[in-house]
Amino acid sequence: MQMISKGRILISLVMLAGSAGLSAQTPDPLGPTGRWSANEAGSAALPPMGWNSWNAFFTQIDEEKLLGAANKIVESGLSRKGYRYVNIDDGWALKRRTTDSKLLIRDDKFPSTRNRSGTPSFRPLTDRIHAMGLKAGIYSDLGRNTCSQAYATGGEQLPQGTVAEREVGLYGHVDQDIRLFFADWGFDAIKIDGCGIRAFSPDEEIVRSGRFRALKPLIDQASVTRSDVPAVRELFADINRALGRYSPDSDYMLSLCIWGSANVRAWGKDVGNISRTSDDISANWSRMLTNYDSAVRRAFYAHPGSWNDPDMLFIGTGDFDENHIIEARSHFALWSMMNAPLLIGTDLRKTPQALIDIFGNAELIAVNQDPAGNQAVVAFDSDALQILVKTLANGEKAVALFNRGMAPVDAVLTSDHLKFSGTREVTLRDLWTGEVSRFLKEAKLHVEPRQTLVFRASGTRQLASGLYLSEQPGRVNPADDGTVNPLPDPTIYRSVPGWRGTRGMGERPIYAGWGGAMPDATPYNQPLVVAGKPYPAGVGVLANSRIEVRNEGFARFSADVGVDDSAEDGGQPVQFFLYGDGKPLANTPPLRRGEPARPLSADIRGISIVEMVARAPDAKGNAVPVTWGGAALLR
Repeated sequence: MQMISKGRILISLVMLAGSAGLSAQTPDPLGPTGRWSANEAGSAALPPMGWNSWNAFFTQIDEEKLLGAANKIVESGLSRKGYRYVNIDDGWALKRRTTDSKLLIRDDKFPSTRNRSGTPSFRPLTDRIHAMGLKAGIYSDLGRNTCSQAYATGGEQLPQGTVAEREVGLYGHVDQDIRLFFADWGFDAIKIDGCGIRAFSPDEEIVRSGRFRALKPLIDQASVTRSDVPAVRELFADINRALGRYSPDSDYMLSLCIWGSANVRAWGKDVGNISRTSDDISANWSRMLTNYDSAVRRAFYAHPGSWNDPDMLFIGTGDFDENHIIEARSHFALWSMMNAPLLIGTDLRKTPQALIDIFGNAELIAVNQDPAGNQAVVAFDSDALQILVKTLANGEKAVALFNRGMAPVDAVLTSDHLKFSGTREVTLRDLWTGEVSRFLKEAKLHVEPRQTLVFRASGTRQLASGLYLSEQPGRVNPADDGTVNPLPDPTIYRSVPGWRGTRGMGERPIYAGWGGAMPDATPYNQPLVVAGKPYPAGVGVLANSRIEVRNEGFARFSADVGVDDSAEDGGQPVQFFLYGDGKPLANTPPLRRGEPARPLSADIRGISIVEMVARAPDAKGNAVPVTWGGAALLR
């Protein structure tokens, strides 16, 4: 362990700041804060569960369909299992009244909103939903106009009236609309799209024709560099602040829906409760893979209060209907393992019992709703089969073996995958059948095409005195992951979007987190290796990063740190620092690629927030991945 005095650390920091061109007036972006910066506001300590109207009805939503879903959630027992949100998506707004800018409801579709004042109110409907023990959600857009206004091609329920009256989005009306939705109408959740700041440039036909006003795009879904990331983030931050004003008990849920664009992977967790990682899902297997891939490697970016959202469940239609039970079970199991919101997207009034049973699988719901809040980590990775492992609050593991392909796979699950001892027996309980089995060191399992085997596993941990950080990603927050040049993610499964078909160039790789902090792998999904020594467990991140770690009852932090062998810039020195509640604890001398890892540890008894900082003042771009090998909190 390299330990130095507080004074020497402060001197070292000043030298580093000087070499990076910082001044006393410039805040140090990697300076310790002693606080947890991921979002905790709102009502999402666990992943939200419920129903949303979009997948089943698109904009053709009305009161009968909405209450039909709510009644089914209650009558089927799903509400007792945690499903509580009943969310109205796009299609409810008639227009914005120009005399006072107030939003008007389609009261022909929602008759309970009519009243003597002549200004419809959703309050009677939200009161009715609340009386059922459920919560109600509403929809809007960051721009002046909504997604259906940008992309509708038929007779959808679109806002009516003049150009100004059809501007029903939040742009310029955040405080007024959030107050209306939450204080006046009594909603508990809001989903906010980003089409209004993406699809209404002056060059678009819908603008040139005079149907809509131009709004300079802030988002380019195909390019981070062509997106105004700070502006998009500030729009959402403004909404978050408004929610705090008009929902002072913090009983709300904010859904960010900008499809993984504008580098939202890095900051969505700081301003919202759920953040979409991909474009829309559809009812086919290949599209489900696209959405799954966009979230599965983001375990460090999900925490209680802020979850990755690969979009709603499409169980009930197409490749996930009652004739495709294997696919429907896989879809549900994967979303449960990833701590994704469990938002049903089918017409529940017509849903067969076999699919209701999937939604109601109490064992998988318990995995999704586990209070530790750890998203599953990829323990084995291939195009054919993946193994996901999730640490549960009681120390057990949930493990899923996912066959992505069209041929059966004879897989081997090892105790190492689970970070369990290979000398002690491991018990598996199948979460679909309840069957119990045991193995020592490894188990052979047959996985059918498109099948996901999922178990609850108990055994003896390899690290008897604590937990690796990669076992507890819900406690780890990349406050700054060092990504300077966001890159397209080459690992994402690229499908044919059903709404676009094969027009244009096809679906190119998009930026979905490539270069971010990773559990048990480098930022570019390579094994963690320092000076030829592999680290099966650890944290991989880019230099010039700061990671926050919650500590609850652990006594010591321990890791071996160094520049990963995969670093392109082998001569770049990197210095590693540990802080506890904002105060220096320990650091290393500058290390370069090829030098052995240095042990770095500290006493953290009584400390709430540990911060891990890797500094490389002269690093250019993303060229210096670093490894926190075996990083762990110990008793």
